[in-house]
Amino acid sequence: MINAIIIDDEQHCVDRLSILLSTYCSQSIHLAGSFLTLATGIRGIRKLQPDVIFLDVMLGEQTGFDLLEQLGDISSAVIFTTSYDKYAVQAFRFSAIDYLLKPVDPDDLKEAVKKLQEKISMEELSEKFDVLFHNLKTMQGASRKISIPTSSGLTFLQVSDIIRCQSDINYTTIYLKNKQKITVARTLKEFEELLTDYNFYRVHNSHLINLAYIKSYHKGKGGSVQMTDQSEIEVSTRRKEKFLKKLSEI
Repeated sequence: MINAIIIDDEQHCVDRLSILLSTYCSQSIHLAGSFLTLATGIRGIRKLQPDVIFLDVMLGEQTGFDLLEQLGDISSAVIFTTSYDKYAVQAFRFSAIDYLLKPVDPDDLKEAVKKLQEKISMEELSEKFDVLFHNLKTMQGASRKISIPTSSGLTFLQVSDIIRCQSDINYTTIYLKNKQKITVARTLKEFEELLTDYNFYRVHNSHLINLAYIKSYHKGKGGSVQMTDQSEIEVSTRRKEKFLKKLSEI
């Protein structure tokens, strides 16, 4: 559940947005409080630490931008609300999730909440990857494990269970010995830097393989390797010499 507060100097606007949130977004948004002034809004943010602030642009003789500037760095997302669209550009300079014109339309509100959920999901994914790469950097001995983010949380894998990693631009698919595969939003280069010391070798721009799972090597310009999962992986010409030397050391 996403915790939200409303900061707006007009009570009827607070009431309308509260009703819209409870009617259309009750499954995702919990309204933790509402505030009518810049000063009480700042105190509310510091006390409640909301996930999102529905912030009116005009707060008496001050503005929501003044509020954000006084707070400095905050972790809360911001969705601006206002009767005037002339502030849209300035709102997005403050990295607002969205900009809702009053009276707030239910469909616009639902779209803004959807954007908010996507942002929070990406931030949670980033935090999970921080755990993943911390584990990779600190793993030792036979108990080496990495944590992979999934829709339900984290999956912990033995590094020795990874057969290969395949690149797809900014994503990498991890292939496991139990025939599972997991796609994560990290480049193959990042996995190469972290796994090279653990018997992995990048044989091609698109492939990092676990040398323990090579079944055979086939000669050619660069050649290719067959892995125990029956995949056939091309070896790039420029990597062939170092790769064959690496194989001779196994």
